[in-house]
Amino acid sequence: MNDNQDNVRDTARDDVRGDLRDDVRNGTPDDVRDDVRDDVRGRIDALVAVGRPAEARAVARTALADDGPEAGLFLALARAHMAEDDDDHDDAAERVFREGLDAFPDDIGLLAGYAELCTRSDSMDRPGRHARGPVLLARLREIAPESAELKRADAAGSSVSTNARNSASVHRVQSFDAARAFAEAPTPQAAADQAAQWAAAAPRDLRFAVLAETTAALAATGRTWLRLLLCRGVEYRFATGLVVAVLIVLRITVLPAIPYGMAAGLGLLLGLPFLGLRRLLRAARERAADRIAAAISVSASVSEAAPGAEAGDGAEPGDGADAHGDAETRGDAEARGDDEEAAVGGDGPGAPELPPVPRVTRREYAFAGAGLALLFAVGGTSYAASLEYPRYDIVAHDTFRGLQGFELRQEFDPFGAISDSELNDSTARVYAAADAAPDAAAEYLVAVTTGDFHEMRESFVDDDRLFPAVTDQEGVVHESWQAETGPHGAWMRCLRYTEAGTGTPRAMCVWGDKGSIGMVLFTAADENHEAVEETARSVGTAFLRPAAD
Repeated sequence: MNDNQDNVRDTARDDVRGDLRDDVRNGTPDDVRDDVRDDVRGRIDALVAVGRPAEARAVARTALADDGPEAGLFLALARAHMAEDDDDHDDAAERVFREGLDAFPDDIGLLAGYAELCTRSDSMDRPGRHARGPVLLARLREIAPESAELKRADAAGSSVSTNARNSASVHRVQSFDAARAFAEAPTPQAAADQAAQWAAAAPRDLRFAVLAETTAALAATGRTWLRLLLCRGVEYRFATGLVVAVLIVLRITVLPAIPYGMAAGLGLLLGLPFLGLRRLLRAARERAADRIAAAISVSASVSEAAPGAEAGDGAEPGDGADAHGDAETRGDAEARGDDEEAAVGGDGPGAPELPPVPRVTRREYAFAGAGLALLFAVGGTSYAASLEYPRYDIVAHDTFRGLQGFELRQEFDPFGAISDSELNDSTARVYAAADAAPDAAAEYLVAVTTGDFHEMRESFVDDDRLFPAVTDQEGVVHESWQAETGPHGAWMRCLRYTEAGTGTPRAMCVWGDKGSIGMVLFTAADENHEAVEETARSVGTAFLRPAAD
Protein backbone atom coordinates (compact mmCIF):
# COMPACT_ATOMS: atom_id res chain seq x y z
CA MET A 1 0.00 0.00 0.00
CA ASN A 2 2.80 2.47 0.90
CA ASP A 3 4.67 1.73 -2.35
CA ASN A 4 1.49 2.37 -4.31
CA GLN A 5 0.96 5.71 -2.53
CA ASP A 6 4.57 6.75 -3.22
CA ASN A 7 4.15 5.94 -6.92
CA VAL A 8 0.92 7.92 -7.12
CA ARG A 9 2.51 10.86 -5.33
CA ASP A 10 5.57 10.89 -7.63
CA THR A 11 3.41 10.56 -10.73
CA ALA A 12 1.14 13.42 -9.61
CA ARG A 13 4.14 15.69 -8.92
CA ASP A 14 5.72 14.99 -12.31
CA ASP A 15 2.41 15.47 -14.09
CA VAL A 16 1.81 18.87 -12.51
CA ARG A 17 5.35 20.05 -13.23
CA GLY A 18 5.05 18.90 -16.84
CA ASP A 19 1.69 20.60 -17.31
CA LEU A 20 2.82 23.97 -16.07
CA ARG A 21 6.23 23.91 -17.81
CA ASP A 22 4.60 23.15 -21.17
CA ASP A 23 2.09 25.95 -20.61
CA VAL A 24 4.84 28.49 -20.09
CA ARG A 25 7.07 27.23 -22.93
CA ASN A 26 4.32 27.00 -25.54
CA GLY A 27 2.66 30.27 -24.64
CA THR A 28 -0.57 28.69 -23.46
CA PRO A 29 -3.49 31.14 -23.50
CA ASP A 30 -4.80 32.42 -20.16
CA ASP A 31 -8.04 30.45 -20.38
CA VAL A 32 -6.13 27.19 -20.91
CA ARG A 33 -3.77 28.09 -18.08
CA ASP A 34 -6.77 28.66 -15.82
CA ASP A 35 -8.16 25.29 -16.86
CA VAL A 36 -4.87 23.64 -15.94
CA ARG A 37 -4.89 25.35 -12.54
CA ASP A 38 -8.48 24.28 -11.97
CA ASP A 39 -7.47 20.75 -12.86
CA VAL A 40 -4.58 20.86 -10.38
CA ARG A 41 -6.84 22.19 -7.63
CA GLY A 42 -9.31 19.45 -8.46
CA ARG A 43 -6.61 16.81 -8.06
CA ILE A 44 -5.59 18.29 -4.71
CA ASP A 45 -9.18 18.31 -3.43
CA ALA A 46 -9.69 14.74 -4.64
CA LEU A 47 -6.53 13.54 -2.88
CA VAL A 48 -7.66 15.18 0.36
CA ALA A 49 -11.10 13.61 -0.03
CA VAL A 50 -9.64 10.11 -0.27
CA GLY A 51 -7.47 10.62 2.80
CA ARG A 52 -4.12 11.37 1.13
CA PRO A 53 -3.33 14.91 2.25
CA ALA A 54 0.45 14.39 2.04
CA GLU A 55 0.21 13.70 -1.70
CA ALA A 56 -2.14 16.65 -2.08
CA ARG A 57 0.39 18.96 -0.44
CA ALA A 58 3.15 17.68 -2.73
CA VAL A 59 1.03 18.49 -5.81
CA ALA A 60 0.15 21.97 -4.46
CA ARG A 61 3.76 22.88 -3.62
CA THR A 62 4.96 21.74 -7.05
CA ALA A 63 2.32 23.87 -8.78
CA LEU A 64 3.18 26.93 -6.67
CA ALA A 65 6.90 26.48 -7.30
CA ASP A 66 6.51 26.09 -11.05
CA ASP A 67 3.77 28.63 -11.79
CA GLY A 68 4.04 31.17 -8.99
CA PRO A 69 1.51 32.36 -6.41
CA GLU A 70 -2.18 31.65 -6.98
CA ALA A 71 -4.92 32.12 -4.37
CA GLY A 72 -6.70 28.85 -5.09
CA LEU A 73 -3.49 26.85 -4.74
CA PHE A 74 -2.67 28.52 -1.42
CA LEU A 75 -6.15 27.64 -0.17
CA ALA A 76 -5.88 24.06 -1.40
CA LEU A 77 -2.46 23.65 0.26
CA ALA A 78 -3.71 25.08 3.55
CA ARG A 79 -6.75 22.79 3.58
CA ALA A 80 -4.47 19.81 2.89
CA HIS A 81 -2.62 20.73 6.07
CA MET A 82 -5.87 21.19 8.03
CA ALA A 83 -7.04 17.75 6.94
CA GLU A 84 -4.33 16.19 9.15
CA ASP A 85 -6.12 17.47 12.29
CA ASP A 86 -2.77 18.02 13.99
CA ASP A 87 -1.38 21.05 15.82
CA ASP A 88 1.83 21.17 13.79
CA HIS A 89 -0.11 21.00 10.52
CA ASP A 90 -2.51 23.68 11.78
CA ASP A 91 0.53 25.90 12.35
CA ALA A 92 1.71 25.12 8.82
CA ALA A 93 -1.77 25.90 7.45
CA GLU A 94 -1.70 29.28 9.19
CA ARG A 95 1.66 30.11 7.59
CA VAL A 96 0.23 29.21 4.16
CA PHE A 97 -2.87 31.36 4.74
CA ARG A 98 -0.78 34.34 5.79
CA GLU A 99 1.54 33.95 2.82
CA GLY A 100 -1.45 33.72 0.51
CA LEU A 101 -3.15 36.78 2.02
CA ASP A 102 0.05 38.78 1.70
CA ALA A 103 -0.18 38.20 -2.06
CA PHE A 104 -4.00 38.26 -2.32
CA PRO A 105 -5.29 40.30 0.65
CA ASP A 106 -8.94 40.41 -0.46
CA ASP A 107 -9.39 36.83 -1.67
CA ILE A 108 -12.66 35.57 -0.19
CA GLY A 109 -11.60 31.91 -0.16
CA LEU A 110 -8.38 32.58 1.75
CA LEU A 111 -10.10 34.92 4.23
CA ALA A 112 -12.87 32.38 4.88
CA GLY A 113 -10.46 29.43 5.20
CA TYR A 114 -8.22 31.34 7.61
CA ALA A 115 -11.26 32.44 9.62
CA GLU A 116 -12.38 28.81 9.93
CA LEU A 117 -8.94 27.78 11.16
CA CYS A 118 -8.84 30.59 13.72
CA THR A 119 -12.36 30.20 15.10
CA ARG A 120 -11.92 26.44 15.52
CA SER A 121 -8.60 26.79 17.34
CA ASP A 122 -8.43 26.44 21.13
CA SER A 123 -8.51 29.82 22.86
CA MET A 124 -6.24 28.49 25.62
CA ASP A 125 -3.60 26.79 23.47
CA ARG A 126 -3.61 29.33 20.61
CA PRO A 127 -5.04 32.59 22.03
CA GLY A 128 -3.50 34.77 19.33
CA ARG A 129 -4.85 32.67 16.49
CA HIS A 130 -8.28 32.41 18.10
CA ALA A 131 -8.42 36.21 18.53
CA ARG A 132 -7.76 36.74 14.81
CA GLY A 133 -10.98 34.89 13.92
CA PRO A 134 -13.42 37.79 14.61
CA VAL A 135 -11.16 40.21 12.72
CA LEU A 136 -11.18 37.99 9.64
CA LEU A 137 -14.95 37.50 9.87
CA ALA A 138 -15.46 41.25 10.07
CA ARG A 139 -13.36 41.70 6.92
CA LEU A 140 -15.43 39.01 5.16
CA ARG A 141 -18.69 40.73 6.15
CA GLU A 142 -17.31 43.93 4.69
CA ILE A 143 -16.33 42.60 1.26
CA ALA A 144 -18.69 39.60 0.85
CA PRO A 145 -21.64 39.97 3.24
CA GLU A 146 -23.88 37.38 1.56
CA SER A 147 -21.29 34.85 0.44
CA ALA A 148 -21.39 31.14 1.15
CA GLU A 149 -17.80 31.40 2.40
CA LEU A 150 -18.91 33.81 5.14
CA LYS A 151 -21.72 31.50 6.25
CA ARG A 152 -19.37 28.52 6.41
CA ALA A 153 -16.77 30.50 8.36
CA ASP A 154 -19.45 31.75 10.78
CA ALA A 155 -20.65 28.20 11.37
CA ALA A 156 -17.09 27.04 12.12
CA GLY A 157 -17.21 28.90 15.42
CA SER A 158 -20.11 26.77 16.65
CA SER A 159 -19.42 23.78 18.92
CA VAL A 160 -21.08 21.67 16.24
CA SER A 161 -20.66 23.03 12.74
CA THR A 162 -23.47 23.29 10.22
CA ASN A 163 -21.89 20.59 8.08
CA ALA A 164 -21.56 18.28 11.07
CA ARG A 165 -25.19 18.85 12.02
CA ASN A 166 -26.54 18.31 8.54
CA SER A 167 -24.20 15.69 7.12
CA ALA A 168 -24.12 11.93 7.50
CA SER A 169 -21.06 9.86 8.34
CA VAL A 170 -18.98 8.19 5.64
CA HIS A 171 -20.14 4.76 6.82
CA ARG A 172 -23.80 5.83 6.70
CA VAL A 173 -23.49 7.28 3.19
CA GLN A 174 -21.83 4.08 2.01
CA SER A 175 -24.50 1.86 3.58
CA PHE A 176 -27.37 4.04 2.33
CA ASP A 177 -26.12 4.10 -1.28
CA ALA A 178 -25.42 0.35 -1.41
CA ALA A 179 -28.75 -0.60 0.16
CA ARG A 180 -30.59 1.65 -2.29
CA ALA A 181 -28.69 0.17 -5.24
CA PHE A 182 -29.54 -3.41 -4.22
CA ALA A 183 -33.18 -2.50 -3.58
CA GLU A 184 -33.65 -0.94 -7.03
CA ALA A 185 -31.76 -3.55 -9.07
CA PRO A 186 -33.29 -6.88 -10.13
CA THR A 187 -30.24 -8.85 -8.96
CA PRO A 188 -27.19 -8.08 -6.80
CA GLN A 189 -24.89 -8.43 -9.82
CA ALA A 190 -27.02 -5.98 -11.78
CA ALA A 191 -26.61 -3.47 -8.95
CA ALA A 192 -22.83 -3.97 -9.01
CA ASP A 193 -22.69 -3.55 -12.82
CA GLN A 194 -24.74 -0.35 -12.68
CA ALA A 195 -22.55 1.11 -9.93
CA ALA A 196 -19.42 0.23 -11.93
CA GLN A 197 -20.80 2.15 -14.95
CA TRP A 198 -21.53 5.19 -12.81
CA ALA A 199 -18.05 5.10 -11.27
CA ALA A 200 -16.47 4.89 -14.75
CA ALA A 201 -18.50 7.91 -15.87
CA ALA A 202 -17.35 9.95 -12.83
CA PRO A 203 -13.83 8.70 -12.06
CA ARG A 204 -13.06 11.46 -9.54
CA ASP A 205 -16.26 11.11 -7.54
CA LEU A 206 -15.41 9.29 -4.32
CA ARG A 207 -19.04 8.47 -3.54
CA PHE A 208 -19.50 6.62 -6.84
CA ALA A 209 -16.18 4.82 -6.36
CA VAL A 210 -17.19 3.65 -2.88
CA LEU A 211 -20.57 2.52 -4.20
CA ALA A 212 -18.95 0.51 -6.99
CA GLU A 213 -16.48 -1.22 -4.68
CA THR A 214 -19.15 -1.92 -2.05
CA THR A 215 -21.71 -3.41 -4.42
CA ALA A 216 -19.03 -5.49 -6.15
CA ALA A 217 -17.91 -6.95 -2.81
CA LEU A 218 -21.43 -7.67 -1.56
CA ALA A 219 -22.63 -9.13 -4.87
CA ALA A 220 -20.05 -11.90 -4.66
CA THR A 221 -21.15 -15.47 -4.03
CA GLY A 222 -21.76 -16.30 -0.38
CA ARG A 223 -22.48 -12.71 0.69
CA THR A 224 -26.28 -13.03 0.94
CA TRP A 225 -26.25 -12.77 4.73
CA LEU A 226 -24.08 -9.64 4.66
CA ARG A 227 -26.39 -8.04 2.08
CA LEU A 228 -29.32 -8.79 4.39
CA LEU A 229 -27.52 -7.10 7.28
CA LEU A 230 -26.79 -4.07 5.11
CA CYS A 231 -30.33 -3.68 3.80
CA ARG A 232 -32.19 -4.78 6.95
CA GLY A 233 -29.73 -3.91 9.67
CA VAL A 234 -32.28 -1.92 11.67
CA GLU A 235 -34.73 -4.81 11.75
CA TYR A 236 -31.96 -7.28 12.63
CA ARG A 237 -30.78 -5.14 15.53
CA PHE A 238 -34.34 -4.83 16.82
CA ALA A 239 -34.85 -8.59 16.56
CA THR A 240 -31.61 -9.16 18.47
CA GLY A 241 -32.70 -6.75 21.18
CA LEU A 242 -36.08 -8.47 21.35
CA VAL A 243 -34.50 -11.90 21.88
CA VAL A 244 -32.23 -10.55 24.62
CA ALA A 245 -35.17 -8.75 26.26
CA VAL A 246 -37.27 -11.92 26.27
CA LEU A 247 -34.45 -13.84 27.96
CA ILE A 248 -34.07 -11.12 30.59
CA VAL A 249 -37.80 -11.07 31.31
CA LEU A 250 -37.86 -14.87 31.61
CA ARG A 251 -34.88 -14.70 33.97
CA ILE A 252 -36.63 -12.13 36.13
CA THR A 253 -40.05 -13.77 36.20
CA VAL A 254 -40.27 -17.54 35.78
CA LEU A 255 -36.76 -18.91 35.10
CA PRO A 256 -34.40 -17.55 37.75
CA ALA A 257 -31.94 -20.35 37.01
CA ILE A 258 -31.04 -18.70 33.67
CA PRO A 259 -27.93 -16.55 34.22
CA TYR A 260 -27.96 -13.00 32.95
CA GLY A 261 -24.70 -13.80 31.20
CA MET A 262 -26.61 -16.06 28.81
CA ALA A 263 -28.66 -13.12 27.55
CA ALA A 264 -25.56 -10.93 27.24
CA GLY A 265 -23.61 -13.68 25.48
CA LEU A 266 -26.42 -14.31 23.00
CA GLY A 267 -26.63 -10.59 22.24
CA LEU A 268 -22.89 -10.46 21.53
CA LEU A 269 -23.08 -13.60 19.41
CA LEU A 270 -25.92 -12.21 17.29
CA GLY A 271 -23.98 -8.96 16.85
CA LEU A 272 -20.81 -10.64 15.53
CA PRO A 273 -21.95 -10.60 11.86
CA PHE A 274 -21.86 -6.79 11.95
CA LEU A 275 -18.12 -6.95 12.58
CA GLY A 276 -17.64 -8.82 9.31
CA LEU A 277 -19.84 -6.31 7.48
CA ARG A 278 -17.91 -3.35 8.89
CA ARG A 279 -14.61 -4.93 7.86
CA LEU A 280 -15.93 -5.46 4.31
CA LEU A 281 -17.20 -1.87 4.07
CA ARG A 282 -13.92 -0.46 5.34
CA ALA A 283 -11.96 -2.48 2.77
CA ALA A 284 -14.29 -1.21 0.03
CA ARG A 285 -13.62 2.41 1.06
CA GLU A 286 -9.87 1.79 0.93
CA ARG A 287 -10.12 0.30 -2.57
CA ALA A 288 -12.24 3.27 -3.65
CA ALA A 289 -9.52 5.65 -2.44
CA ASP A 290 -6.97 3.76 -4.53
CA ARG A 291 -9.33 3.96 -7.52
CA ILE A 292 -9.63 7.75 -7.18
CA ALA A 293 -5.87 8.15 -6.87
CA ALA A 294 -5.37 6.09 -10.01
CA ALA A 295 -7.98 8.17 -11.87
CA ILE A 296 -6.22 11.37 -10.82
CA SER A 297 -2.93 10.03 -12.16
CA VAL A 298 -4.48 9.03 -15.51
CA SER A 299 -6.27 12.38 -15.81
CA ALA A 300 -3.00 14.21 -15.21
CA SER A 301 -1.35 12.23 -18.01
CA VAL A 302 -4.18 13.15 -20.38
CA SER A 303 -3.89 16.83 -19.44
CA GLU A 304 -0.16 16.76 -20.20
CA ALA A 305 -0.74 15.63 -23.77
CA ALA A 306 -3.70 17.92 -24.54
CA PRO A 307 -2.15 21.47 -24.60
CA GLY A 308 0.16 20.64 -27.47
CA ALA A 309 3.06 18.77 -25.99
CA GLU A 310 3.76 17.08 -29.36
CA ALA A 311 4.58 20.39 -31.08
CA GLY A 312 8.20 20.74 -32.25
CA ASP A 313 10.26 23.10 -30.14
CA GLY A 314 12.44 24.21 -33.01
CA ALA A 315 9.77 24.93 -35.70
CA GLU A 316 10.11 28.19 -37.56
CA PRO A 317 6.96 30.30 -38.07
CA GLY A 318 7.53 30.56 -41.79
CA ASP A 319 8.05 26.87 -42.45
CA GLY A 320 4.74 26.00 -44.03
CA ALA A 321 5.25 22.29 -44.36
CA ASP A 322 6.53 21.96 -40.81
CA ALA A 323 3.75 24.19 -39.55
CA HIS A 324 1.20 22.04 -41.34
CA GLY A 325 2.83 18.92 -39.92
CA ASP A 326 2.85 20.43 -36.47
CA ALA A 327 -0.83 21.29 -36.81
CA GLU A 328 -1.61 17.72 -37.80
CA THR A 329 0.46 16.44 -34.90
CA ARG A 330 -1.35 18.74 -32.49
CA GLY A 331 -4.67 17.67 -33.95
CA ASP A 332 -3.79 14.01 -33.51
CA ALA A 333 -2.66 14.68 -29.95
CA GLU A 334 -5.89 16.48 -29.13
CA ALA A 335 -7.88 13.66 -30.70
CA ARG A 336 -5.95 11.11 -28.67
CA GLY A 337 -6.52 13.23 -25.55
CA ASP A 338 -10.27 13.32 -26.22
CA ASP A 339 -10.33 9.56 -26.75
CA GLU A 340 -8.36 8.94 -23.57
CA GLU A 341 -10.64 11.30 -21.63
CA ALA A 342 -13.61 9.32 -22.84
CA ALA A 343 -11.89 6.08 -21.90
CA VAL A 344 -11.24 7.37 -18.40
CA GLY A 345 -14.90 8.29 -18.28
CA GLY A 346 -14.81 11.96 -17.34
CA ASP A 347 -17.57 13.39 -15.22
CA GLY A 348 -20.01 12.76 -18.00
CA PRO A 349 -23.79 12.49 -18.15
CA GLY A 350 -23.72 8.73 -17.50
CA ALA A 351 -23.40 9.28 -13.75
CA PRO A 352 -26.64 10.40 -12.09
CA GLU A 353 -26.82 12.72 -9.14
CA LEU A 354 -27.08 10.56 -6.03
CA PRO A 355 -29.77 11.65 -3.56
CA PRO A 356 -28.82 13.26 -0.24
CA VAL A 357 -28.48 10.87 2.66
CA PRO A 358 -30.87 11.58 5.56
CA ARG A 359 -29.34 11.45 9.01
CA VAL A 360 -32.34 9.43 10.22
CA THR A 361 -35.10 7.82 8.14
CA ARG A 362 -38.71 7.32 9.15
CA ARG A 363 -38.14 3.59 9.36
CA GLU A 364 -35.27 4.16 11.78
CA TYR A 365 -37.42 6.49 13.85
CA ALA A 366 -40.11 3.80 14.02
CA PHE A 367 -37.73 1.08 15.14
CA ALA A 368 -36.05 3.44 17.57
CA GLY A 369 -39.44 4.09 19.13
CA ALA A 370 -40.13 0.36 19.28
CA GLY A 371 -36.72 -0.18 20.87
CA LEU A 372 -37.44 2.44 23.53
CA ALA A 373 -40.79 0.81 24.23
CA LEU A 374 -39.03 -2.55 24.57
CA LEU A 375 -36.47 -1.02 26.90
CA PHE A 376 -39.20 0.49 29.07
CA ALA A 377 -40.99 -2.86 29.12
CA VAL A 378 -37.90 -4.68 30.35
CA GLY A 379 -37.17 -1.95 32.86
CA GLY A 380 -40.76 -1.97 34.11
CA THR A 381 -40.71 -5.74 34.44
CA SER A 382 -37.44 -5.60 36.35
CA TYR A 383 -38.75 -2.91 38.67
CA ALA A 384 -41.99 -4.77 39.31
CA ALA A 385 -40.05 -7.97 39.98
CA SER A 386 -37.80 -6.12 42.40
CA LEU A 387 -40.84 -5.00 44.38
CA GLU A 388 -42.56 -8.39 44.26
CA TYR A 389 -41.56 -11.19 46.60
CA PRO A 390 -43.28 -14.37 47.83
CA ARG A 391 -45.37 -13.98 50.97
CA TYR A 392 -45.33 -16.63 53.69
CA ASP A 393 -47.03 -17.22 57.03
CA ILE A 394 -44.97 -18.68 59.87
CA VAL A 395 -46.47 -21.62 61.76
CA ALA A 396 -44.80 -21.77 65.21
CA HIS A 397 -45.49 -25.30 66.50
CA ASP A 398 -45.67 -25.82 70.27
CA THR A 399 -44.93 -29.47 69.64
CA PHE A 400 -43.24 -30.93 66.60
CA ARG A 401 -42.91 -34.59 65.77
CA GLY A 402 -43.64 -35.58 69.38
CA LEU A 403 -41.12 -33.15 70.81
CA GLN A 404 -41.74 -30.17 73.05
CA GLY A 405 -40.92 -26.74 71.69
CA PHE A 406 -39.13 -23.99 73.59
CA GLU A 407 -38.82 -20.36 72.51
CA LEU A 408 -35.20 -19.41 71.87
CA ARG A 409 -35.37 -15.77 70.80
CA GLN A 410 -34.45 -14.31 74.18
CA GLU A 411 -31.30 -16.42 74.43
CA PHE A 412 -30.37 -16.69 70.75
CA ASP A 413 -31.53 -14.31 67.98
CA PRO A 414 -30.24 -15.54 64.61
CA PHE A 415 -31.85 -12.57 62.80
CA GLY A 416 -30.27 -9.76 64.74
CA ALA A 417 -28.26 -8.59 61.71
CA ILE A 418 -31.37 -8.16 59.53
CA SER A 419 -32.99 -4.72 59.42
CA ASP A 420 -36.33 -4.46 61.18
CA SER A 421 -37.75 -2.74 58.09
CA GLU A 422 -37.25 -5.94 56.09
CA LEU A 423 -38.76 -8.31 58.67
CA ASN A 424 -42.40 -9.20 58.83
CA ASP A 425 -42.35 -12.06 61.31
CA SER A 426 -39.87 -14.53 62.78
CA THR A 427 -39.48 -17.42 65.20
CA ALA A 428 -36.61 -19.44 66.67
CA ARG A 429 -37.34 -22.62 68.64
CA VAL A 430 -35.65 -25.77 69.85
CA TYR A 431 -37.42 -29.11 70.18
CA ALA A 432 -36.52 -31.84 72.65
CA ALA A 433 -38.22 -34.65 74.52
CA ALA A 434 -40.51 -33.43 77.28
CA ASP A 435 -38.68 -35.42 79.91
CA ALA A 436 -35.17 -34.65 78.64
CA ALA A 437 -32.59 -33.37 81.07
CA PRO A 438 -31.98 -29.62 81.02
CA ASP A 439 -28.50 -30.07 79.56
CA ALA A 440 -29.55 -32.67 76.98
CA ALA A 441 -28.99 -31.91 73.31
CA ALA A 442 -32.08 -30.78 71.38
CA GLU A 443 -33.28 -32.81 68.42
CA TYR A 444 -34.17 -29.77 66.27
CA LEU A 445 -33.34 -26.09 66.20
CA VAL A 446 -35.54 -24.16 63.77
CA ALA A 447 -35.21 -20.43 62.95
CA VAL A 448 -37.44 -18.87 60.31
CA THR A 449 -38.19 -15.30 59.26
CA THR A 450 -40.31 -13.71 56.54
CA GLY A 451 -40.12 -10.30 54.90
CA ASP A 452 -39.05 -8.33 51.84
CA PHE A 453 -35.73 -9.81 50.81
CA HIS A 454 -35.96 -9.04 47.08
CA GLU A 455 -32.19 -8.44 46.94
CA MET A 456 -31.59 -12.09 47.92
CA ARG A 457 -29.18 -13.98 45.65
CA GLU A 458 -27.89 -17.53 45.62
CA SER A 459 -24.43 -16.23 46.53
CA PHE A 460 -25.81 -14.93 49.84
CA VAL A 461 -26.60 -18.51 50.84
CA ASP A 462 -23.30 -19.91 49.60
CA ASP A 463 -20.92 -17.51 51.34
CA ASP A 464 -22.41 -17.55 54.87
CA ARG A 465 -24.03 -14.12 54.62
CA LEU A 466 -27.25 -15.36 56.22
CA PHE A 467 -25.95 -17.08 59.35
CA PRO A 468 -22.57 -17.29 61.07
CA ALA A 469 -20.37 -20.24 60.18
CA VAL A 470 -19.79 -23.11 62.63
CA THR A 471 -16.67 -22.34 64.67
CA ASP A 472 -14.17 -24.76 66.16
CA GLN A 473 -15.67 -24.16 69.59
CA GLU A 474 -19.08 -25.27 68.32
CA GLY A 475 -17.98 -28.33 66.40
CA VAL A 476 -15.86 -29.91 63.69
CA VAL A 477 -17.24 -29.50 60.14
CA HIS A 478 -16.88 -32.59 57.99
CA GLU A 479 -18.37 -31.43 54.69
CA SER A 480 -20.46 -28.69 53.11
CA TRP A 481 -22.41 -28.74 49.87
CA GLN A 482 -24.91 -26.83 47.79
CA ALA A 483 -28.29 -28.51 48.04
CA GLU A 484 -30.75 -28.99 45.21
CA THR A 485 -33.57 -26.76 46.47
CA GLY A 486 -34.83 -25.65 49.84
CA PRO A 487 -38.38 -25.17 51.12
CA HIS A 488 -40.66 -23.77 48.41
CA GLY A 489 -37.81 -23.78 45.88
CA ALA A 490 -35.44 -21.55 47.87
CA TRP A 491 -31.66 -21.64 47.52
CA MET A 492 -30.18 -23.93 50.20
CA ARG A 493 -26.81 -25.05 51.49
CA CYS A 494 -26.12 -27.87 53.98
CA LEU A 495 -23.21 -29.10 56.07
CA ARG A 496 -22.43 -31.95 58.47
CA TYR A 497 -20.47 -31.47 61.66
CA THR A 498 -19.84 -33.08 65.05
CA GLU A 499 -21.04 -31.00 67.97
CA ALA A 500 -18.32 -30.05 70.40
CA GLY A 501 -18.80 -31.23 73.96
CA THR A 502 -21.52 -33.83 73.29
CA GLY A 503 -19.99 -35.44 70.20
CA THR A 504 -23.45 -35.54 68.59
CA PRO A 505 -23.43 -35.82 64.78
CA ARG A 506 -25.40 -32.90 63.42
CA ALA A 507 -26.55 -31.47 60.11
CA MET A 508 -27.36 -27.83 59.43
CA CYS A 509 -29.13 -26.42 56.39
CA VAL A 510 -29.76 -22.74 55.65
CA TRP A 511 -31.99 -21.42 52.90
CA GLY A 512 -33.21 -18.15 51.50
CA ASP A 513 -35.43 -16.67 48.81
CA LYS A 514 -36.92 -13.25 48.21
CA GLY A 515 -39.55 -13.77 50.91
CA SER A 516 -37.98 -15.95 53.62
CA ILE A 517 -34.78 -16.93 55.39
CA GLY A 518 -34.45 -20.07 57.45
CA MET A 519 -32.13 -22.42 59.26
CA VAL A 520 -32.60 -25.90 60.73
CA LEU A 521 -30.19 -27.99 62.85
CA PHE A 522 -30.94 -31.60 63.62
CA THR A 523 -29.33 -34.85 64.62
CA ALA A 524 -28.13 -36.71 61.53
CA ALA A 525 -26.02 -39.83 61.84
CA ASP A 526 -26.82 -40.72 58.23
CA GLU A 527 -24.25 -39.38 55.78
CA ASN A 528 -26.70 -39.44 52.84
CA HIS A 529 -27.00 -35.97 51.31
CA GLU A 530 -30.46 -36.57 49.93
CA ALA A 531 -31.76 -37.62 53.37
CA VAL A 532 -30.31 -34.50 54.99
CA GLU A 533 -31.80 -32.23 52.30
CA GLU A 534 -35.20 -33.90 52.48
CA THR A 535 -35.32 -33.49 56.27
CA ALA A 536 -34.48 -29.81 55.97
CA ARG A 537 -37.13 -29.26 53.28
CA SER A 538 -39.80 -31.03 55.29
CA VAL A 539 -39.03 -29.01 58.42
CA GLY A 540 -38.99 -25.75 56.46
CA THR A 541 -42.33 -26.38 54.74
CA ALA A 542 -43.86 -27.30 58.10
CA PHE A 543 -42.94 -23.88 59.51
CA LEU A 544 -43.47 -21.83 56.33
CA ARG A 545 -46.71 -21.78 54.38
CA PRO A 546 -47.56 -19.56 51.41
CA ALA A 547 -49.76 -16.72 52.57
CA ALA A 548 -53.39 -16.74 51.53
CA ASP A 549 -54.29 -14.02 49.00
